[in-house]
Amino acid sequence: CAAYIASIQQAIDVARANGLTHIIACTGATSEQTMRAHYSLPDMALIEMGDFAGAVLKHLRRAPVPRLTLAGGFGKISKLAAGHLDLHSRASSVDLALLALEAAALGADAALQAAMRTANTSQRALALADAVGLPLGDRICVMARDQSRAIVPPEVAVEVWATDREGRSVGHADFA
Repeated sequence: CAAYIASIQQAIDVARANGLTHIIACTGATSEQTMRAHYSLPDMALIEMGDFAGAVLKHLRRAPVPRLTLAGGFGKISKLAAGHLDLHSRASSVDLALLALEAAALGADAALQAAMRTANTSQRALALADAVGLPLGDRICVMARDQSRAIVPPEVAVEVWATDREGRSVGHADFA
């Protein structure tokens, strides 16, 4: 873990040293491909953070950049939204009750909330919300962005993207 975190920090430092003002930290190859297609940034702007969102956010306290995009699968982004900085399954779990609660705030009825709490994956809970037109993906991305903004300095604008397993966007919170 220490070597991986050091590589994340070094990647941020290299991007900064090369004058980049926007970096994209991705949980894996799928979200990275999605961000490559969306933004025309050089390779050094794309940082594979894996499960170490906290390493990115904490390093940006010491070495800020003007714009940070965080991108990952919906389950990983929902963990960040819940306040977890280590997104690995050994360190944090998807909180289906939180997803149901947030769906309720968007108008989900009791039956939908119950189905979401007993879903076998975050993707299934999201699909249930999507089926009735609730923008749960966007809401979770806003929460993840707010969690991230609480860690980075105010001069770092943060946006968050959530993707499905095929790399399609299932949620977004724009820079704020």
